[in-house]
Amino acid sequence: MTGKEAMHPIVDHGDITKLPPLVLGGATVNTQYNDDPTKVPLVDMLKHGFNHGIRAIDTSPYYGPSEILYGQALEHIRDEFPRNSYYICTKVGRIQLDEFDYSREHVRFSVLRSCQRLKTDYLDLVYLHDVEFVPMHQSLEALKELKLLKDEGIIKNFGLSGYPVDYLYYLTKHCAHNESEIGPLDAVLSYCNLNLQNTRLHDYWPHWKHDASLKMINNGSILSMSLLRSQETKLFHPCSDQLRQLATQAAEYCSEHGVELADLATRYAISEWLNKGSTVLGVSNVEELEVALRSYRTVLHHGGELGKDDQALVSHIQNKIFGSHMNEVWPSGIHHPELINDNNKE
Repeated sequence: MTGKEAMHPIVDHGDITKLPPLVLGGATVNTQYNDDPTKVPLVDMLKHGFNHGIRAIDTSPYYGPSEILYGQALEHIRDEFPRNSYYICTKVGRIQLDEFDYSREHVRFSVLRSCQRLKTDYLDLVYLHDVEFVPMHQSLEALKELKLLKDEGIIKNFGLSGYPVDYLYYLTKHCAHNESEIGPLDAVLSYCNLNLQNTRLHDYWPHWKHDASLKMINNGSILSMSLLRSQETKLFHPCSDQLRQLATQAAEYCSEHGVELADLATRYAISEWLNKGSTVLGVSNVEELEVALRSYRTVLHHGGELGKDDQALVSHIQNKIFGSHMNEVWPSGIHHPELINDNNKE
């Protein structure tokens, strides 16, 4: 994968590192973000994205009807875009807000169901969804089943998704060095950890490559689940009230300079993660997708970096507005004694 030039639709299902720099996300095809997900124009979004090099989608059974609606849309455009012309990434293990099933039986059932929903006989990448909420021994059993499904050719790659970067790193390193039945994972999807307010993913990227032999480290929720935009932050967002207020100040500061915070945040995240991994987009219509594509082109135009005006805005927002709240995180998941013990060894 390269972000040094415009995206090209090169799809190699045997090489997950060929994922395009931008991936079309599926979390927005759910009632959390859209009251009626069936009205999200997926066919038009897929055509627009695929025609501009975004030949990958990322979804999950947890995202309500997302897999089903994506499957219907992909079937609708199959003559123009056959299955071998794009990547499908999905997830397994999270069922509802407080319901998880990491049993090997459910993992296999869920993967096969995803294939059926998405109208395919293989999946390019399957993540174990939000691993921080489940005891480590259950995650290891689920990963063993995913490795078996990979050996059978039903999935091409497997990995983890979640929020706490330290635990994601610990678990991937553990698998690479201590779990012969699993071995090194292929990919990780971290969310809300590489954006205008949080840059922790940068610190872990080289360690993941060196210590865990990961092929891909992907970045999601570049607007931090609606925090980094001029519109009101979604009620479900778990951040502190103070951080929510500071994000509002950042949006107002951008507005005073004729810039939409979400657009600046998109350009920032793309520029910061260019050539390091894929950025998963959370968009709900063609217009929002085109804004993201325009942001990508703008970043490329500036040699993979932000323009001077954007750099000045980012510096003020991060240093003067977020300040000590830069890299502030919120609780997510259960207590993992393995991680505490590992940290104590260092």
